[in-house]
Amino acid sequence: MKIEKLLMGRFIEEVILEDEEEFVGVVDKKIVSKEEVVVERQNEVRKEEEEDKDMFVPPLNFSMVDNGVFRSGFPGVSNFTFLETLGLRSIIYLCPEPYPAANSEFLKSNGIRLFQFPIEGNKECCANIPEDTIREALKIVLVIVIQRPSKHAYGVEFLISIVCNADVRNHPLLIHCKRGKHRTGCLVGCLRKSQRWCLSSVFDEYRRFAAAKARITDQRFMEKFDATNLNHLSFPLSCSKR
Repeated sequence: MKIEKLLMGRFIEEVILEDEEEFVGVVDKKIVSKEEVVVERQNEVRKEEEEDKDMFVPPLNFSMVDNGVFRSGFPGVSNFTFLETLGLRSIIYLCPEPYPAANSEFLKSNGIRLFQFPIEGNKECCANIPEDTIREALKIVLVIVIQRPSKHAYGVEFLISIVCNADVRNHPLLIHCKRGKHRTGCLVGCLRKSQRWCLSSVFDEYRRFAAAKARITDQRFMEKFDATNLNHLSFPLSCSKR
């Protein structure tokens, strides 16, 4: 009895020898045993996995926020090769669940620091977003600006702002939650307010990632978020090299 099956894009003919009641297969016109068919299948899968390692696959909802700052959904193993190209120094993780072992090992092997700010994922429309947590996370993204008095040539005192370069030690960094929509969207939206974006532009960016899952509560949170007390912080220039 002969049965043809499609395996990895090739037809494999399964043959049962009635006299021996033994399963064999025909792969590329070559008769092989059942064990050899299994090995052939495993080799094909392994080959595909090796090819995936050489591909640069960004995480879900990946995007550049600004120089040295990126956002995305939860990165998987297939995204590690791509993330290596970013030269990350830090990751801001906005979920309460422990970081997976594979991801932790990736961070360790690449010298990347993990900052976890747990925000519960909630599908309810009345979910509260912890403002204090958002502010603490923003301190990792932003850098401190020190203002000190200086004198003009004519003796008039004024304030000059000095960006502390040491505070960009966290950059480049990646902000992510699970899907890169709500928690990440709120943090980026509050960052935009500190950059003095108009509210309509903040909402447009949020909805671009949240799409049909956009929440009124998230947008209300960003609207009410007071960024004036972040005036001593500033968004840094790109820090693309370690």
